[in-house]
Amino acid sequence: MKTMNCKQLGGACDKEFHADSFEEIAEMSKQHGMEMFKSNDEAHLKAMNEMQQRMQNPDAMMEWFETKRAEFENLSES
Repeated sequence: MKTMNCKQLGGACDKEFHADSFEEIAEMSKQHGMEMFKSNDEAHLKAMNEMQQRMQNPDAMMEWFETKRAEFENLSES
């Protein structure tokens, strides 16, 4: 199992996610983001806006995603 936090995944806080695969951790981060959106958390809304801007360029988004996947793969098991 590996651990990444919200900030490492483009978010705004130190909440930790623990998973065996990058796909699992990305889904946990997404769910957390939706919860923060519903609660109108200002810091997370800003981070989401930055992510939406990144998504405007598919190549940049893919590069970001693959960088995060590599970061996950290089983590030590916890």
